[in-house]
Amino acid sequence: MLKKLFSKSKKGKHSLEVKESLVSNECLPSHIAIIMDGNGRWAKKRAMPRIAGHHEGMQTVRRIARVADDIGIKVLTLYAFSTENWKRPKSEVDYLMSLPQMFLNSFMPELMERNIRIEMIGDKEGLPSNTKKALNEAMEKTKNNTGLILNFAMNYGSRAEIVKAMKDIMVEVDDGKLTLDQVDEKTIDQYLLTSTLPEPDLLIRTSGEVRLSNFMLWQLAYTEFWFTDILWPDFNQDTFLEAVRAYQQRNRRYGGLKGE
Repeated sequence: MLKKLFSKSKKGKHSLEVKESLVSNECLPSHIAIIMDGNGRWAKKRAMPRIAGHHEGMQTVRRIARVADDIGIKVLTLYAFSTENWKRPKSEVDYLMSLPQMFLNSFMPELMERNIRIEMIGDKEGLPSNTKKALNEAMEKTKNNTGLILNFAMNYGSRAEIVKAMKDIMVEVDDGKLTLDQVDEKTIDQYLLTSTLPEPDLLIRTSGEVRLSNFMLWQLAYTEFWFTDILWPDFNQDTFLEAVRAYQQRNRRYGGLKGE
Protein backbone atom coordinates (compact mmCIF):
# COMPACT_ATOMS: atom_id res chain seq x y z
CA MET A 1 0.00 0.00 0.00
CA LEU A 2 2.72 2.45 0.99
CA LYS A 3 4.90 1.63 -2.01
CA LYS A 4 1.91 2.23 -4.26
CA LEU A 5 1.39 5.64 -2.66
CA PHE A 6 4.98 6.80 -2.82
CA SER A 7 5.59 5.56 -6.33
CA LYS A 8 2.90 7.97 -7.52
CA SER A 9 4.67 11.01 -6.11
CA LYS A 10 7.13 12.77 -8.40
CA LYS A 11 7.59 16.03 -6.53
CA GLY A 12 8.62 14.89 -3.03
CA LYS A 13 12.06 15.88 -1.80
CA HIS A 14 12.66 12.56 -0.04
CA SER A 15 13.76 9.32 -1.63
CA LEU A 16 11.35 6.39 -1.75
CA GLU A 17 13.19 4.66 1.11
CA VAL A 18 13.09 7.72 3.37
CA LYS A 19 9.42 8.35 2.64
CA GLU A 20 8.51 4.75 3.30
CA SER A 21 10.11 5.03 6.75
CA LEU A 22 7.94 8.03 7.64
CA VAL A 23 4.89 5.93 8.45
CA SER A 24 4.24 2.25 9.02
CA ASN A 25 1.10 0.19 8.64
CA GLU A 26 1.12 -0.40 12.41
CA CYS A 27 -1.03 1.70 14.73
CA LEU A 28 -2.47 3.97 12.05
CA PRO A 29 -5.02 6.48 13.32
CA SER A 30 -8.48 5.42 12.23
CA HIS A 31 -9.92 8.94 12.22
CA ILE A 32 -7.92 12.12 11.56
CA ALA A 33 -9.50 15.55 12.00
CA ILE A 34 -7.90 18.68 10.56
CA ILE A 35 -8.49 22.34 11.33
CA MET A 36 -7.43 23.84 8.00
CA ASP A 37 -6.05 27.27 8.84
CA GLY A 38 -3.96 29.88 7.07
CA ASN A 39 -5.52 30.34 3.63
CA GLY A 40 -5.90 34.08 4.08
CA ARG A 41 -2.38 34.57 5.41
CA TRP A 42 -0.98 32.48 2.56
CA ALA A 43 -2.66 34.82 0.07
CA LYS A 44 -1.62 37.97 1.93
CA LYS A 45 2.05 36.93 1.89
CA ARG A 46 1.77 36.79 -1.90
CA ALA A 47 -0.21 40.07 -2.25
CA MET A 48 -3.18 38.07 -3.51
CA PRO A 49 -6.87 38.28 -2.53
CA ARG A 50 -7.99 35.98 0.29
CA ILE A 51 -10.12 33.94 -2.08
CA ALA A 52 -6.93 32.90 -3.90
CA GLY A 53 -5.79 31.32 -0.66
CA HIS A 54 -9.09 29.48 -0.30
CA HIS A 55 -8.80 28.20 -3.86
CA GLU A 56 -5.29 26.91 -3.21
CA GLY A 57 -6.49 25.39 0.06
CA MET A 58 -9.08 23.44 -1.92
CA GLN A 59 -6.27 21.87 -3.92
CA THR A 60 -4.60 20.87 -0.66
CA VAL A 61 -7.81 19.10 0.39
CA ARG A 62 -7.59 17.01 -2.74
CA ARG A 63 -3.94 16.10 -2.13
CA ILE A 64 -4.44 15.20 1.53
CA ALA A 65 -7.57 13.15 0.81
CA ARG A 66 -5.51 11.11 -1.66
CA VAL A 67 -2.67 10.37 0.75
CA ALA A 68 -5.08 9.60 3.61
CA ASP A 69 -6.89 7.15 1.38
CA ASP A 70 -3.67 5.57 0.15
CA ILE A 71 -2.27 4.83 3.61
CA GLY A 72 -5.55 3.41 4.88
CA ILE A 73 -7.11 6.13 7.06
CA LYS A 74 -10.79 5.31 7.63
CA VAL A 75 -12.19 8.81 8.31
CA LEU A 76 -10.81 12.26 7.44
CA THR A 77 -12.82 15.13 8.94
CA LEU A 78 -12.02 18.62 7.64
CA TYR A 79 -13.17 21.79 9.42
CA ALA A 80 -14.27 23.67 6.32
CA PHE A 81 -16.60 26.40 7.66
CA SER A 82 -17.53 27.21 11.24
CA THR A 83 -20.67 28.85 12.57
CA GLU A 84 -18.46 31.84 13.42
CA ASN A 85 -17.18 32.19 9.86
CA TRP A 86 -20.41 33.93 8.81
CA LYS A 87 -18.88 37.06 10.37
CA ARG A 88 -16.42 37.34 7.50
CA PRO A 89 -16.98 39.73 4.55
CA LYS A 90 -19.90 38.66 2.35
CA SER A 91 -17.71 38.31 -0.74
CA GLU A 92 -15.43 35.88 1.07
CA VAL A 93 -18.33 33.89 2.53
CA ASP A 94 -19.97 33.66 -0.89
CA TYR A 95 -16.76 32.28 -2.36
CA LEU A 96 -16.35 29.77 0.47
CA MET A 97 -19.91 28.60 -0.11
CA SER A 98 -19.12 28.00 -3.78
CA LEU A 99 -16.10 25.79 -3.04
CA PRO A 100 -18.00 22.57 -2.23
CA GLN A 101 -19.63 22.58 -5.67
CA MET A 102 -16.33 23.36 -7.42
CA PHE A 103 -14.42 20.74 -5.45
CA LEU A 104 -16.98 17.96 -5.59
CA ASN A 105 -17.77 18.39 -9.28
CA SER A 106 -14.11 18.22 -10.30
CA PHE A 107 -13.14 15.50 -7.82
CA MET A 108 -16.20 13.24 -8.22
CA PRO A 109 -14.72 10.83 -10.83
CA GLU A 110 -11.71 10.20 -8.59
CA LEU A 111 -13.91 9.88 -5.49
CA MET A 112 -15.83 7.11 -7.22
CA GLU A 113 -12.66 5.47 -8.53
CA ARG A 114 -11.13 5.51 -5.06
CA ASN A 115 -14.35 4.30 -3.36
CA ILE A 116 -14.43 7.43 -1.13
CA ARG A 117 -17.66 8.41 0.62
CA ILE A 118 -18.61 12.04 1.26
CA GLU A 119 -20.26 12.93 4.58
CA MET A 120 -21.02 16.20 6.35
CA ILE A 121 -21.54 17.38 9.92
CA GLY A 122 -23.05 20.77 10.72
CA ASP A 123 -26.25 22.71 10.18
CA LYS A 124 -26.98 21.89 6.56
CA GLU A 125 -30.24 23.82 6.54
CA GLY A 126 -28.35 27.03 7.26
CA LEU A 127 -26.30 26.71 4.07
CA PRO A 128 -27.13 28.39 0.73
CA SER A 129 -29.20 26.24 -1.61
CA ASN A 130 -26.36 25.68 -4.13
CA THR A 131 -23.96 24.57 -1.38
CA LYS A 132 -26.55 22.26 0.14
CA LYS A 133 -27.39 20.80 -3.27
CA ALA A 134 -23.74 20.05 -4.05
CA LEU A 135 -23.24 18.30 -0.73
CA ASN A 136 -26.49 16.34 -0.99
CA GLU A 137 -25.67 15.17 -4.50
CA ALA A 138 -22.16 14.12 -3.51
CA MET A 139 -23.41 12.22 -0.48
CA GLU A 140 -26.05 10.48 -2.58
CA LYS A 141 -23.62 9.52 -5.37
CA THR A 142 -21.03 8.15 -2.95
CA LYS A 143 -23.33 6.63 -0.30
CA ASN A 144 -22.49 3.05 -1.29
CA ASN A 145 -18.73 3.61 -1.34
CA THR A 146 -16.95 1.69 1.40
CA GLY A 147 -13.51 3.28 1.53
CA LEU A 148 -12.30 6.48 3.17
CA ILE A 149 -15.04 8.69 4.63
CA LEU A 150 -14.24 12.29 3.64
CA ASN A 151 -16.27 14.21 6.20
CA PHE A 152 -16.72 17.98 5.87
CA ALA A 153 -17.62 20.08 8.91
CA MET A 154 -19.69 22.83 7.27
CA ASN A 155 -21.59 25.48 9.22
CA TYR A 156 -20.42 23.51 12.23
CA GLY A 157 -20.04 24.63 15.84
CA SER A 158 -19.37 22.15 18.62
CA ARG A 159 -21.20 24.07 21.36
CA ALA A 160 -24.34 24.27 19.21
CA GLU A 161 -24.01 20.55 18.50
CA ILE A 162 -23.80 19.73 22.22
CA VAL A 163 -26.72 22.03 23.09
CA LYS A 164 -28.90 20.38 20.45
CA ALA A 165 -27.93 16.93 21.74
CA MET A 166 -28.89 17.94 25.29
CA LYS A 167 -32.24 19.29 24.12
CA ASP A 168 -32.98 16.14 22.13
CA ILE A 169 -32.16 14.00 25.16
CA MET A 170 -34.41 16.15 27.36
CA VAL A 171 -37.30 15.60 24.93
CA GLU A 172 -36.71 11.84 25.08
CA VAL A 173 -36.72 11.96 28.89
CA ASP A 174 -39.92 14.04 28.94
CA ASP A 175 -41.55 11.57 26.56
CA GLY A 176 -40.56 8.66 28.76
CA LYS A 177 -38.28 7.13 26.13
CA LEU A 178 -35.24 7.65 28.35
CA THR A 179 -34.72 7.86 32.09
CA LEU A 180 -32.18 10.14 33.74
CA ASP A 181 -30.24 7.07 34.85
CA GLN A 182 -29.83 6.06 31.21
CA VAL A 183 -28.19 9.35 30.25
CA ASP A 184 -24.45 8.67 30.24
CA GLU A 185 -21.52 9.36 27.94
CA LYS A 186 -22.56 6.65 25.51
CA THR A 187 -26.07 8.12 25.30
CA ILE A 188 -24.71 11.60 24.59
CA ASP A 189 -22.45 10.15 21.86
CA GLN A 190 -25.53 8.78 20.12
CA TYR A 191 -27.14 12.24 19.90
CA LEU A 192 -24.11 14.02 18.44
CA LEU A 193 -23.63 14.65 14.71
CA THR A 194 -20.72 12.19 14.75
CA SER A 195 -22.77 9.31 16.18
CA THR A 196 -21.86 6.99 13.28
CA LEU A 197 -18.14 7.83 13.33
CA PRO A 198 -15.28 6.81 15.62
CA GLU A 199 -13.82 9.60 17.74
CA PRO A 200 -10.76 11.24 16.16
CA ASP A 201 -7.44 9.65 17.06
CA LEU A 202 -5.41 12.58 15.75
CA LEU A 203 -6.17 16.30 15.39
CA ILE A 204 -3.98 18.39 13.11
CA ARG A 205 -4.10 22.19 13.06
CA THR A 206 -2.09 24.26 10.62
CA SER A 207 -0.81 27.87 10.60
CA GLY A 208 0.63 28.02 14.11
CA GLU A 209 -2.65 28.46 15.98
CA VAL A 210 -3.01 26.18 19.02
CA ARG A 211 -6.69 26.35 19.91
CA LEU A 212 -9.73 24.24 19.06
CA SER A 213 -11.97 27.06 17.79
CA ASN A 214 -15.22 25.35 18.80
CA PHE A 215 -14.37 22.15 16.92
CA MET A 216 -15.48 18.72 18.18
CA LEU A 217 -15.09 19.66 21.84
CA TRP A 218 -16.75 16.48 23.12
CA GLN A 219 -15.18 14.12 20.58
CA LEU A 220 -11.58 15.30 21.11
CA ALA A 221 -11.42 14.39 24.81
CA TYR A 222 -8.65 11.79 24.30
CA THR A 223 -7.43 12.77 20.84
CA GLU A 224 -3.73 13.34 20.19
CA PHE A 225 -3.04 16.92 19.02
CA TRP A 226 -0.39 17.90 16.44
CA PHE A 227 0.26 21.53 15.51
CA THR A 228 2.35 23.01 12.72
CA ASP A 229 3.26 26.55 11.64
CA ILE A 230 2.75 25.57 8.00
CA LEU A 231 -0.15 27.38 6.33
CA TRP A 232 -2.84 25.09 4.95
CA PRO A 233 -2.14 25.73 1.22
CA ASP A 234 1.50 24.70 1.86
CA PHE A 235 0.53 21.58 3.84
CA ASN A 236 1.59 18.58 1.81
CA GLN A 237 1.97 14.80 1.77
CA ASP A 238 5.27 14.88 3.67
CA THR A 239 3.86 17.01 6.48
CA PHE A 240 0.75 14.86 6.75
CA LEU A 241 2.89 11.73 7.05
CA GLU A 242 5.07 13.50 9.63
CA ALA A 243 1.96 14.08 11.75
CA VAL A 244 0.90 10.44 11.39
CA ARG A 245 4.35 9.21 12.39
CA ALA A 246 4.33 11.51 15.43
CA TYR A 247 1.00 9.99 16.42
CA GLN A 248 2.41 6.48 16.06
CA GLN A 249 5.20 7.32 18.49
CA ARG A 250 2.88 8.49 21.25
CA ASN A 251 1.69 6.39 24.17
CA ARG A 252 -2.10 6.73 24.42
CA ARG A 253 -3.01 5.92 28.03
CA TYR A 254 -6.59 7.23 28.33
CA GLY A 255 -5.90 8.18 31.94
CA GLY A 256 -4.26 4.86 32.78
CA LEU A 257 -0.67 3.68 33.05
CA LYS A 258 -0.31 1.81 29.79
CA GLY A 259 3.30 1.36 28.81
CA GLU A 260 4.70 2.77 32.08
